Amino acid sequence: MVLSVASEFIENESEDVKKQDCELKAFYRLTARLKDTFKKLPICLIADSLYACENVLKQCKANNWNYLFRFKEDRIKSIADEFEALKNMEEEEGKKANVVKIRESEQRGEITWVNDIDYRGFGVNVFECELEDEKRKQKFTFITDIKITKNNAKKLMNAGRSRWRIENEGFNRQKNLRYHIEHASSQDYNAMKNHYLLTQITEIIMVLHEHGSKILRSMKKTIKEISSRLLEAFRGQTLTDEDIAQLGKPMQIRFT
Repeated sequence: MVLSVASEFIENESEDVKKQDCELKAFYRLTARLKDTFKKLPICLIADSLYACENVLKQCKANNWNYLFRFKEDRIKSIADEFEALKNMEEEEGKKANVVKIRESEQRGEITWVNDIDYRGFGVNVFECELEDEKRKQKFTFITDIKITKNNAKKLMNAGRSRWRIENEGFNRQKNLRYHIEHASSQDYNAMKNHYLLTQITEIIMVLHEHGSKILRSMKKTIKEISSRLLEAFRGQTLTDEDIAQLGKPMQIRFT
C-alpha cells in the first residue's frame, strides 16, 4: 500500500513569502516534522536524484535514517567518477565479485556495485542496474548508505524502483483517476490546502478499505460502489467493543 502520512506544501503563493520556496526547503521542514512525530520509527528515504546532496545526507545521518536515492552523474560528479573508475578497475583485473545476474521470465540483466566511496566524510555505496526485456533496455543508478551484498542487491534495486508507485498509485490517482485535485476548488490558498488534506484522508481510508477486505477484493466493486458503501457505514454503523479492541493491536508501517 502507498499511503501519504504527511504533506508539506511549497509556500510560494502567499504575499508574506519573501524568498522562493522549493522542494529541498520543503524537505527539511518535512523531515523535522517526521522526526518529531515518529521519534523511534526506523525510516528509509526513497527519492529521486534531487536529494542526493551533502545536506540531505547530513540530515539522514543526524536522524539515524537510511536512504536510497536515484543517482545521476551530474548530481555529484566526484562520486560518479570514482564509481566508474573502481568498477572499470575491477573489470580490467578480471574481478566480478560485486555483480549479481538477473534471470527472470520477462527480464534479464545485472547489478554492479561499489561500497564505501568517500564523499566529504560520508561512506556511500553506489549500484548500477542494467535491465533488458523484449521491448527495451534500461539503466538505473542508485546511491545508498546500506552496504550492498549479493544477498540484498536485488532487494535494494526493487526497493529503489518502487518509487514509481508513489507517483502512479499516489499522486496520479489523486490527480487523474479519482479526485481530480488539479481542478481549481478555490481561489483561497488556505482553502486549497485544506481541500487537499481532506483528499489525502479520503485516499487513506479508501486504500485501507480496498486492501483490508478480502471479501471486497473478491467482489471487484467499482470505486463508486466502494465509496457509497463507506459513506453508508459512516452514517449507520457504530463501533463495537470488538472493533475498539482491534484498534489497540500493534501494526507495522513501512516508509518509502
